[in-house]
Amino acid sequence: MGVLKASAVAGEAGPVITLSGEADWSSAEQLSELMNAQLSGGARQVRVDVSGLSFADSASVRVLALTARTLKQRGGKLVLMRPQPAVARVLELMGADQLLVVQGGTSALSPESGTSGTG
Repeated sequence: MGVLKASAVAGEAGPVITLSGEADWSSAEQLSELMNAQLSGGARQVRVDVSGLSFADSASVRVLALTARTLKQRGGKLVLMRPQPAVARVLELMGADQLLVVQGGTSALSPESGTSGTG
């Protein structure tokens, strides 16, 4: 079980969440509560800095995908910033990179551009 550190601040276009450590089944509820708090505040765009996240399992990626889907229904988006290669790979394997926008990172399939998903 890893330790997930998470914080949220107000940004110009919406909340900015910073995640670091490891996001696994033991921290999925914590992540879900944090994302739901942003959604309940009416956010249409949420940026998540995952540059410090060394691991993400299917439970945590599911939370991000569900958040992205809700934001998309509102006409908004979830933006993941600077994922490490292992995290980017899990996103791609689960198809979550099709629901959210990945920016400035090391996408496992397109390292040159650092982006994937739709926008």
